[in-house]
Amino acid sequence: MSESLRTVVLIEDDPSVQLAAAQTLQIGGFEVLACDSAEQAQALLKPDFAGVVVCDVRLPGKDGLTLLRELHRADPDLPVTLVTGHGDVAMAVEAMREGAWDFLEKPFASERLIDVTRRAALQRQLVLENRRLKAALSGMGRLIGTSPAMERIRTLVAHLGPAGVDVLIEGETGAGKEVVAQALHEASGASGPFVAINCGALPETVFESEIFGAEPGAYTGATKRRIGKLEHARDGTVFLDEIESMPLALQVKLLRVLQERSFERLGGNAVLPLQARVIAATKVDLQALAERGGFRADLYYRLNVATLALPPLRERREDIPLLLTHFAELAGLRFRRPVPRWSAAQMAAWQARDWAGNVRELRHLADRWVLGLEDATTEAAGRDAPEGAPGEGTAAAPRAGLEAQLEAFERGLIEAALRGSQGSVSAAAAALDLPRKTLSDRIRRLGLDAESFRLS
Repeated sequence: MSESLRTVVLIEDDPSVQLAAAQTLQIGGFEVLACDSAEQAQALLKPDFAGVVVCDVRLPGKDGLTLLRELHRADPDLPVTLVTGHGDVAMAVEAMREGAWDFLEKPFASERLIDVTRRAALQRQLVLENRRLKAALSGMGRLIGTSPAMERIRTLVAHLGPAGVDVLIEGETGAGKEVVAQALHEASGASGPFVAINCGALPETVFESEIFGAEPGAYTGATKRRIGKLEHARDGTVFLDEIESMPLALQVKLLRVLQERSFERLGGNAVLPLQARVIAATKVDLQALAERGGFRADLYYRLNVATLALPPLRERREDIPLLLTHFAELAGLRFRRPVPRWSAAQMAAWQARDWAGNVRELRHLADRWVLGLEDATTEAAGRDAPEGAPGEGTAAAPRAGLEAQLEAFERGLIEAALRGSQGSVSAAAAALDLPRKTLSDRIRRLGLDAESFRLS
C-alpha cells in the first residue's frame, strides 16, 4: 500500500477517545489527522483524497451521518467508518444504507479498528488506482501500457513514424501488430489512408490484382480498370499483415516494388510511383522461415531495415489493468451496459494467466465480463482465483473472503513492481512509494521471493 494511502482523518470530539484511537491507528502504521468537528475535517477532504475517514456519529455541529452524505455526494467511493457509543441499531442500519464502509460501537477493540481501517485503505487504493488508469488512458492514444516494453515501443514509434521508412513488425497472434502499424501511420502525419491487407486471407488467384490493380482484359471478367491497394494508399500507409503467407512468386514482385518504389497494374504497361509507406507484419520467425526456404531471404533483408518486436502480454503483465480498463469501457459503450467492478483477487488471477491469445484474448474477456457471461467470471474468479477469494457477484461474501481479495490485490501490486524492477526490492519500493524495509516486511509476509523475479 502506498504510504500516502495510510492517512486517516479521525473525527472525534471527546479528547480521551480521540487520543486513544489516534494512538491505536499510529501503532497500526497509519498517519492520523485528528479533528474535533466535521467542519474541520471537510477542509482536509479534497477530491481524490488519498486516505480514509473514521468519524464519530455524535458531534457538535454537523453530525457524522450528515458528513457521510456530503462526502459521498463529492466522492461516493470514499470509505467512511462511523463510530457510536449509543448502541443504536437503527442508526447502524441507516449508516450502512447511506454507504458507510463499516460501523464500530464503543468500546471497540484496538485490533478491530486497525482491521477495519486497513481494509478500507486497501479498498481506497483500488478505487484510486482505477481512476488513475482511466486518466492515464485519456492521454495514451493507441499504445496502451506503462511497462518498460511498451515504453520502448512508444519511443520507437515516435522515432520511426515521421521518418517514413518501411517497417517490419514481429509479434505473436493477438499481440497488437495492426494497432502499432496504425500508430506508426498516425505518427507519420500522412494525409493518405491506412490500407490493411491480410495476406493470409487472400486467395492467390486475386492476390496480384488486389495489391497492384488491373487493367481491363487483364484476366477473365476484368471489364474495367481496378485500382489496387498500393495505388489506393497514395500518401498513406499499406499494412501487409501475415506477410509470411504471401506466395513466393508475389514476393519477388513486392521486392522489386520496394526497391524501385514503383509498380505496374496487372495487364498494364504504365509505371506508377509507389507513394505509400509499406508496413509488414509477421507472427513467425521470418528469418528462420527464410533459412528454410519458406520465405525469400532477399525480401526478408529488405524488410528488416527497421523492425519492431512486440512483447507478448505475459511479458508485460503490469499493463493488464490498464488494458482491461480500456477494453471494458469500450465494451460498456458498445453493449450499452454498465462496467462491473472486478475484485482484487480476479485482477491478480488475470495477471497470473499466460494469455496465449495476448491482447486480443484479453479484449474478448473484457467483452464477456461486461456482458456478464458466466465463463468470464468462472474462468477468472473460479479456477484461477486464490483459494478463499470469491468472485464478483457472490452473495454476502464473508470477511475472510474480503481479506483474501485485499491480500491478493496487494500481492498483485508487489509482484508487478518486482517484475518491472527485475527483482530489485529498492527499485520496487520506489515504484510503490514505500520505504524499502516496509516492502521487505510485506514480501516476507506474503511468502514472495524477490530473487525469482530476476530470472523472469
